[in-house]
Amino acid sequence: MLLTKFTHSCVRLEQDGRVLVIDPGTFSEVEEALEGAGAVLVTHEHPDHIDLDRVVAVLSRNASVDLWAPQGVADAVREGLGDAAGERVHAVAGGEEFSAAGFGVRTFGGQHALIHPLIPLVANVGFLIGGLYHPGDSFIVPEGIDVNTLLVPVHAPWSKLAEVVDFVVSVRAPRAFQIHDALLNDTGLGMVEGHVTRLGSRYGTAFGHLAVRESIEI
Repeated sequence: MLLTKFTHSCVRLEQDGRVLVIDPGTFSEVEEALEGAGAVLVTHEHPDHIDLDRVVAVLSRNASVDLWAPQGVADAVREGLGDAAGERVHAVAGGEEFSAAGFGVRTFGGQHALIHPLIPLVANVGFLIGGLYHPGDSFIVPEGIDVNTLLVPVHAPWSKLAEVVDFVVSVRAPRAFQIHDALLNDTGLGMVEGHVTRLGSRYGTAFGHLAVRESIEI
C-alpha cells in the first residue's frame, strides 16, 4: 500500500488502483489528494480536517466517490450535495467495520481530545486501514490489534509533547510518521520530532518524517 502525505493531517492511500483519502482539510491540497479517489474518510468536523466546500465540489463532480465521517460531518456533506448525495455519504462512529474503495476499515474512539472546557467537544473517529492508524484529533489507542504504521499528531491546541510521546509509546507500532504539523515552524517541528524519535525508539518505534507529497510503501 502506498502512503502519500499531504499538508497537515491529509493522507492518501493507494493499492491495486484503488485510492482512499483521509482528512482533506483547509490546509491541505484537497483536489490533488482526491484525484482518482474512490473514498474519503473524515475523522471530525474541524475545517483543518475537512474543507467542506472543496470536498463537496469534488463529490459533486464525481458521483463514484463515497464518504464516511461522524454524523455531524455526514449531515453537512449531504446538505451540501443535495439530491446528489444519494446513498454514498455514510455516518460512522467508533467500534465499526466497513469497506471503503475496497479497503477494509475499522474505527476507534468517538470523541475529540479536550481543547478547553469552554470549547464544546465534537465527535472524532480514528481509522485503521490495513495496519495503518490515523487517530484524527485524539490519542485513542486501538484495543485488541497491532498497528503496523502509526500517524502521530505531533502538535495541536489540545496536546503537549508528553502526551504525544506517551501515545507513541502506548501504541508501539514498528514505524510512525507525523501528521497535524501545519502550525509548527521548522524549529518547533524539529524539536518535537527529535524527542519522538529518541524516546519512541526505546519502545520499538522507528519514527520518520514525511515531506508534503512524499510517498512511501507501507
